[in-house]
Amino acid sequence: QVQLVESGGGLVQPGGSLRLSCAASGIIFNLYTGEWYRQAPGKQREFVATITTGGSTNYAGSVKGRFTISRDNAKNTVYLQMNSLKFEDTAVYYCNLVLGDGALRYWGQGTQVTVSS
Repeated sequence: QVQLVESGGGLVQPGGSLRLSCAASGIIFNLYTGEWYRQAPGKQREFVATITTGGSTNYAGSVKGRFTISRDNAKNTVYLQMNSLKFEDTAVYYCNLVLGDGALRYWGQGTQVTVSS
């Protein structure tokens, strides 16, 4: 059974930092591209960052330079380091693992990030 367990969300002040984790089990983790998405209240889910099996990364323009995605294949975990957080980063953040061209995807349960003073 495939499981993705996210953690690390919470309440943080503007300018603060959080690190999200997504721990996977039940899959051959190093075959999957790791991605983070987020969904703010009343908005559609949007792409945040991706890391390929080879370690190449890509970011949404709104987070580039502030967020860093990484992976530890030994721990079957994808991370999202979020620095210089802004009010508009408030959302539920979802981990997504993608096999190949997207024929197989697994989503995490989501973790709430709230940026508030």
